[in-house]
Amino acid sequence: MFHSDRWAGAFISVSGGNTAAAFTCLKAMIPPLKSIRGAVLGRSTAARIEKLLRESAGAAGSDPAVEYSIRFISLLVEKNCFKHIDSVLQRIEQRMDEQMGILDVTVESAVPMNSGFAEEMRLSIMERTGAAGVKMKTRLVPELLGGYRLRTGGFCVDASLKGQLEQMKADMFAAVRTAMTGGKNGEL
Repeated sequence: MFHSDRWAGAFISVSGGNTAAAFTCLKAMIPPLKSIRGAVLGRSTAARIEKLLRESAGAAGSDPAVEYSIRFISLLVEKNCFKHIDSVLQRIEQRMDEQMGILDVTVESAVPMNSGFAEEMRLSIMERTGAAGVKMKTRLVPELLGGYRLRTGGFCVDASLKGQLEQMKADMFAAVRTAMTGGKNGEL
């Protein structure tokens, strides 16, 4: 089983105060490697990849952020884990955001949101949560009928028309059940 969180933690701890710069370098080095045909794995491949990355880095190779990135990629390749690079990158970014107090939010809406409403929502979320920043992704979900649904981590705020209709339905069933039982613990 691959543990992207462990790899992300290793990258962050090794890069120390240069995490943001090293992460930027890492993201820049990945696309050309993904275009290589065949499997990118094994000790011999790791040595060739490291040599290729050092040559392409040129004079920038003396930068610690570049060095951390090259070594990290080489280790992933050597350990046959390069195929998981996308999940590692995602987890590194999540951990960096957590450290900086940036909240990752997904907004689902029935129709595309205009930029003014999106910015108001971003500011409102920052104000209410105390987050230093908000990374907001939007998804169109026509089934919502109207309104929106916010998701962050395991928390969800449903302000959609569909959610309100479902809540009304549940309330009506509960009221009917209570009326039919005379208020007695759901017995019919």
